[in-house]
Amino acid sequence: MVARIYQPTKNPMQSGRGKTGNWILEYVRETPRKIEPLMGYTSSTDMKQQIRLNFHSQEEAVAYAERNGIAYQLANQKQRKIRTTSYSENFRFDRKQSWTH
Repeated sequence: MVARIYQPTKNPMQSGRGKTGNWILEYVRETPRKIEPLMGYTSSTDMKQQIRLNFHSQEEAVAYAERNGIAYQLANQKQRKIRTTSYSENFRFDRKQSWTH
């Protein structure tokens, strides 16, 4: 069974970056989910998909996987670009676009 090690993204509903510094180890789903015919619930026979381990760093997660003989995939995340702007930039004399409403 293969595990995936990744760093979670920011919650799109919040402006903060809380809980994004941790690394997560999750198992990749082996069997597809099925819909139960009686109640309509979605179920699966794969119990390892419920395991989700949190680590403080990527090295800790990789060391845990290697120590326990777990095959893993690293998912590297793009670094976000922070563009600093201020209100005074609206009135710069060397603007590249005209300032209109």
